[in-house]
Amino acid sequence: MYPAEIVIPMKGEMTEGGFEELLSADAVDTALTQKGTSLVFINSVCGCAAGSARPGVLMAVSNSTKRPDHLLTSFAGFDIDAVKKIREHLLPYPPSSPAIALFKDGQLVHFIERHNIEGRPAQMIAQNLIGAFEEFCN
Repeated sequence: MYPAEIVIPMKGEMTEGGFEELLSADAVDTALTQKGTSLVFINSVCGCAAGSARPGVLMAVSNSTKRPDHLLTSFAGFDIDAVKKIREHLLPYPPSSPAIALFKDGQLVHFIERHNIEGRPAQMIAQNLIGAFEEFCN
């Protein structure tokens, strides 16, 4: 498990951007089975999370005409039970962090794995997500 003093500022970046933290397996099950669209960001300490994923997700949410109904996040290597439960909802995809998932009415409809984040600029991540928001969000 990562030390809190490292993780808390990275978590704060997302909660300040309007994301609700999922901290337990029960919270994940409740959040991911609700009606509407839910964007789930599995946060991470890695450089691609800092340089591409977090800024890309926040850019997409603030610049899209359509937005998910629910903005959710958990931190890999810190929110252990919550991330484990999120990954169950992402099957058959293998574990990935960072990762970005869009659910609609409890069903996974769009997923960006780490290998689709690494080496890509935040703007590319944002455009990918904005396209998914346009397709799946009201």
